[in-house]
Amino acid sequence: MERKALIIFSICILAIVPDGNSQYTPWYYWTLLPEQYMDEIIGEASGETAYKTIMETGGYTKNRRISEYRDTLYEAAYIYDKLNWYGIPGVRFDILPGRTELTWNGIKGELWEVSPNRQKIVSYRDNAFQLTMGSNSADITTGLVWVGNGSREEIGTADVQGRIAVGHGNVMTIHANARRAGAAGVIAISDSRNYIDPLQIPQGRIGDVPGPGGERIEAGFAFQMNIREGQHLRDRLLRGEKIEVHAQVETSMEPNTIQNIDAVIPGKNPDATAVIFSAHIFEGLVKQGANDNKSGGAALLEIARVLNTLIEEGRIPRPERSIRFWWGPEFAGSRPWVDMHFEEIKDAYCNINMDMVGEWLSLHNAHFSLMRTTFGNSHYVNDVLENYFRFVGEGNRERVHNRREVNVIPHRIVAPFGADEPFYYSIETHYGSSDHVVFNDFGVRVPGVMMIAWPDLWYHTSGDLVDKADPTQLRRAVVIGAAAAYTIAAAGDEMAVKISGEIAANAAGRLGHQMNVAMDMISRSSSEDLAENYKKAVWLIEAHMANEKAAIRSVHELTSAGETIDRHIESLAAFLEGLGRSHLIALESQMEIRAATLNTPPPGINLTDDEVAADKIVPQLTEGMFKGGQGILAEKLSSLSDDKLAVYPLRRRIDQTEIARLVDGQNSILMIKKMMDAQSRTETDLGDIMNFIYLMREAGVVDF
Repeated sequence: MERKALIIFSICILAIVPDGNSQYTPWYYWTLLPEQYMDEIIGEASGETAYKTIMETGGYTKNRRISEYRDTLYEAAYIYDKLNWYGIPGVRFDILPGRTELTWNGIKGELWEVSPNRQKIVSYRDNAFQLTMGSNSADITTGLVWVGNGSREEIGTADVQGRIAVGHGNVMTIHANARRAGAAGVIAISDSRNYIDPLQIPQGRIGDVPGPGGERIEAGFAFQMNIREGQHLRDRLLRGEKIEVHAQVETSMEPNTIQNIDAVIPGKNPDATAVIFSAHIFEGLVKQGANDNKSGGAALLEIARVLNTLIEEGRIPRPERSIRFWWGPEFAGSRPWVDMHFEEIKDAYCNINMDMVGEWLSLHNAHFSLMRTTFGNSHYVNDVLENYFRFVGEGNRERVHNRREVNVIPHRIVAPFGADEPFYYSIETHYGSSDHVVFNDFGVRVPGVMMIAWPDLWYHTSGDLVDKADPTQLRRAVVIGAAAAYTIAAAGDEMAVKISGEIAANAAGRLGHQMNVAMDMISRSSSEDLAENYKKAVWLIEAHMANEKAAIRSVHELTSAGETIDRHIESLAAFLEGLGRSHLIALESQMEIRAATLNTPPPGINLTDDEVAADKIVPQLTEGMFKGGQGILAEKLSSLSDDKLAVYPLRRRIDQTEIARLVDGQNSILMIKKMMDAQSRTETDLGDIMNFIYLMREAGVVDF
């Protein structure tokens, strides 16, 4: 009877929980914050102000003045000055040495045809992407030679010695092969996305090339042309025209510095930090894209202005906890900033990283995406942000159900000079490759999420200009970020109850999705792999169930430790446990039906000897490891001797940081294996996980 009741319970839950965003109550919209606070945030947020910041700091890629390298970079000075103008408290500006002492700077790059015609072919002044980073100074008059796609074979059949090789393809490939063959320089006709925009040129970089005998061949120089203009030059060369050109290149090496700006809006308890916002405004010093890498910093500046204005004017109460903001170079700046200010930020509740947030969504065929935390950093920040993503997304579209309402768009958030279109959004699993990785580091353990628009059709190209951004999208990103940060900063017991309820309801839907995945795995099984797939399906549900319970329990940090509220949070965790268990019973029933269809005995969950052993080991962090500092895991592991490494070999590449994050004194090594597999399209070998955890024990990071 108990088994039957649980199956019925599971079916009922699946019936009432929406799958992702596919169903919604079209006449009911809610946010965690009260409506009057949302009205203030929405009303104050200006997409146009953020858009102007992009125009001012990254409207196009341009040649930097020498004085910027030797003093203050333009974007850093702009953000710093604006923060002070807005009256944001606690503004700091740190200038640190770069990872290399010097960095490349382009000054001039001109290529003129001198015979048979007199005309300009490319110019660094026209577009900075036309001179490739890493080029050396040169002044040469020589001929052009066509080399096809720039492969070694094609260049080997052409006479490029002392000439400029012209090819259609990747500038790095053409350059390396041409320089080895003796070319003075190259012109690459680059087409990373020519089907979208025949005018854009991808970001490129060249450097010294290893010669056939191991010697170093200096980089020389490289130009790039877009498809539309480059095809004319290509066709002339293919017709056999003899074209002579004059190339003038001037470059320099300038001081390389890291310039970080940060500020804080203090809460009533200035020693408690709720949220750390991050946004990189540099990806190197040459690339200056409007959406990547300026839109996140522009939106973050507007979030700081909005929240500070509303708090200082008394339009929303000062939150209990502080909100911090950081701008600087991607990774190169966030890593030293975390190290410098670790004592200030180590107990922060979460990080919200704003990467590419300003894209005109319909122009890019894009969705605005929330990239959640990993299982090793399960946290309520995911569902807080999802609440506002959903509110903006579902409230800014017209539904047939509301066609007779006065306001057919229930909660319209549109910039006066921006696109009037739906908000295309997506809630997704973790993805790295940006500054939230620094906060998610094993030794920092500040759970970090990323807000990002994808795809970006002009990503890392000369076409990443301000006209590809949208004030409406920027305004919506500002509203979502400001509302989420304030929700967490101001949260007390009442808000903790609301957040935990939001997580439980969303988690039921997420578990329902995983149930669909698990059911499909069973239905696709053959008699040969049914047992294996059934085990994987069960482990999938168990892993996601554990992750959702951990997220619910993370809300405890927002409460005043009252017994009633803590008991409520635990009851919601028990609800998810029960839901997961009912899914497993339903899954078992599905497996039995599949086995009968295949005329094979229904398999059980049979553990191998290694799996039995792994299930008995529950590692926990040693004292001081919970928040020990960025890079502490690598530092500890580097102290191990070759003999120790040989005893516990790692045969495959594994996500060591996530394995370490999953060590919490509750997860067995087998559960860590399940949670690793549940987050990835490929499995992580149990033997490698086991060996890595033994290595961590040898390094003093964990014990068991």
